[in-house]
Amino acid sequence: MTPAHASVSVGPDGMTNEERLYQETVRQLQKTYAKKIKPLEQSYCFEGFHSAPLTPQDIGSKPMVLLIGQYSTGKTTFVEYLLGESYPGAHVGIEPTTDRFVAIMNGTEPKVIPGHAAAVSGDMPFSGLTKFGTKFLSRFQVAQLNNPLLSNLTLIDTPGILSGSKQINRGYDFISVINWFAERSDLILLLFDGYKLDISDEFKGAIHSLRGHEDKVRIVLNKCDQISQQQLMRVYGALMWSLGKVIPTPEVNRVYLGSFWPKYKTPVGTIHEENRELIFSEQRDLLRDLRSIPKNAALRRVNEIVKRARQARVHAHIIGHLRSELPSMFGKNKKAKAMLEDLPSEFKKIQVRYNLPPGDFPNPEAFKGDLEAFKIADFNKFNQRLISVADDALSTDFPKLMQKFPSAGRPSADFGEDEMEDREQTPYVSTNANASIYGYNSSQASEKPGEWPNEKQRIETNNTALDMPVARPPLPPIPSVPRPPPYSAMSAASSSSSRNPFGEDTERNTGLLRYRAMFEGVSDPKRKVLAADSARNVFAESGLSTDVLRDVWSICDWDNRGELDQVQFEVAMRLCARLKNNEPLDAAKHQVFEELGLLNHFHP
Repeated sequence: MTPAHASVSVGPDGMTNEERLYQETVRQLQKTYAKKIKPLEQSYCFEGFHSAPLTPQDIGSKPMVLLIGQYSTGKTTFVEYLLGESYPGAHVGIEPTTDRFVAIMNGTEPKVIPGHAAAVSGDMPFSGLTKFGTKFLSRFQVAQLNNPLLSNLTLIDTPGILSGSKQINRGYDFISVINWFAERSDLILLLFDGYKLDISDEFKGAIHSLRGHEDKVRIVLNKCDQISQQQLMRVYGALMWSLGKVIPTPEVNRVYLGSFWPKYKTPVGTIHEENRELIFSEQRDLLRDLRSIPKNAALRRVNEIVKRARQARVHAHIIGHLRSELPSMFGKNKKAKAMLEDLPSEFKKIQVRYNLPPGDFPNPEAFKGDLEAFKIADFNKFNQRLISVADDALSTDFPKLMQKFPSAGRPSADFGEDEMEDREQTPYVSTNANASIYGYNSSQASEKPGEWPNEKQRIETNNTALDMPVARPPLPPIPSVPRPPPYSAMSAASSSSSRNPFGEDTERNTGLLRYRAMFEGVSDPKRKVLAADSARNVFAESGLSTDVLRDVWSICDWDNRGELDQVQFEVAMRLCARLKNNEPLDAAKHQVFEELGLLNHFHP
């Protein structure tokens, strides 16, 4: 569950530090939820307004990725791209093919488990799906296969949503099912393609059901290699306009561009070569986002339980308040009806009385619709003891659990000092001399930045697009590279400032910083440094192999801070430019240091 670029230490129990932290977090969350949150939910019928109480399997399940989109947008093919193989029961076509919800999970052998059996299995987190009835369970199945990626993730493939007005009666509440999976997912991908940008009523309802989970949502515009560059610009604008009407947020949604084809399939249609570099960079960003899911799984679990605890607490205050406002003898129905008609005002009373934030309250209209199915007089009266126990979990148990996670700049008890030092010093620590930081073999990768990998180059570590092996061999030793002493970027930056209104000639005056604009665009604007993770992305655009980039980093990060200032970045970029022209590393280093006047500071 550790990214490919981080070093991994496996303990006697066969688990990495992050896996051990995740297991411990799950055990603590299961214990705290069962003792302090679940009784509050059961006392005030939280299930009737939100979702059923969580089971230990729900809390301890592997991170989930939910895929939603209209038919033939490439959801199933995207899953095959990630896995590097097809899963049992998968069917791909230009017509609506996936007519059921499919949970793709890890298993010892390929097989399909019907929905009814999966819902009653004690080993799977799907018992809550029984509330959607037989018709839904007949349209749900679990596909198992032995795949390294699935040891860290569970993928949820969904039925294609019909476009336009071609809505159908599925026989179950499709929107509620989507919401059920969204609550339990760690990442939600909305897939579009350039030929299906219209958002139907059902798709709009599915997107609206994701409210409250906006931080999990990523939007993917697929099949971009089949659209010319000019058309792609217009399609992107049209997609943003369509999304702006259904996602009422002031922020611009992150849209990834891509074209996801498994290595064993040949792309169909006309391929527009001019989009290669853009699509390559966008796919790399999306895969990086996916790789971070197992790493952040424990934090995500804590976040979800805390959010649920806050909802349950507010729900208990609402029900307790409405119950206490009823008269003791006569006129209960009349009073209950009056409170239902003026529910927003009752919410304001509760906010003031108990000092609760308005943002924690549910939508009044939706809550009213759910409440009409109950008699307020049948609810339990307000119980301060249950509220206090839940408050104790929010103020004590969860913060104590958060202290176990490593904070920025310091290792936790679950991470070794050497491992943290390696992570901070270089972003190019590789566990496999032939493995690329982006999942395909670096020895077969293109020598040109952004060049589209051919079929031979579509080689992913462990046959998957994401590099998430469970156990890894020890790191090979990194060759010792001489480093110059610490050097301040401020002096070089000030001395190279231009007085010429048309700029200085950086080709003739080699001491000037040629990459200042690039550095300002990617560095921290406050600290004026480039972090290792960001440098990793910039360096990769050079097209050089990971081994070469590791040596470049060792040279330019001469003070071992794990970040680069402006002059160090200049050294790195000039080295990359010379190495791309096949200059020897030592000769390139000497020339760059001489150009920038660093030889006097450098002692081999």
